[in-house]
Amino acid sequence: SLICFSQTRPTLEYYMPANSSFDSSIPSPGSFGHEVGEWHVTHDKLVGYMKLLDGLSAKAVWEDYGKSWEGRPLGQLIITSEKNMARIEEIRMEHLKLSDPSVSRDLNTTEMPVIIKLGYGVHGNESSAQNASMLTAYYLVAGRGPQIDEILDKCIILVDPSLNPDGLQRHSTWVNMHRGMT
Repeated sequence: SLICFSQTRPTLEYYMPANSSFDSSIPSPGSFGHEVGEWHVTHDKLVGYMKLLDGLSAKAVWEDYGKSWEGRPLGQLIITSEKNMARIEEIRMEHLKLSDPSVSRDLNTTEMPVIIKLGYGVHGNESSAQNASMLTAYYLVAGRGPQIDEILDKCIILVDPSLNPDGLQRHSTWVNMHRGMT
């Protein structure tokens, strides 16, 4: 008798909404190393991908905001329309005024873009969180069409791909080292 082991390999299309189209000049997470879900992403590859998006798109900027206990970079990918990105500091200052009651009542919030913070993977063994951050960043940066344009015109999305890079690195290294065929 013949025993056959096979693995179904994930593809980008599996994770994306039907009929999505993407800018071919922006590499998918899979073209940066391995398909999402095939291996556990390590922190260095995760940050490297976010910085790659920053370097290739005027809609994305990587911002370091600190270091982990073990010295790994903590940061976020800021994603929005090119129009919003051109005035990102002005938008930030307007949002800061919302915390001052003496000024906030006079602000026209209907014209302000919404700021959304997406923080991924506070626990080191949340293996799908960081992979999801790569997919989200790719969808928002490379995605094309009226729905994406509307999201980016009305929102500034802060993708923090790993809230716990030290735990992520320990877990991904251990799992990738002990991975089997099935």
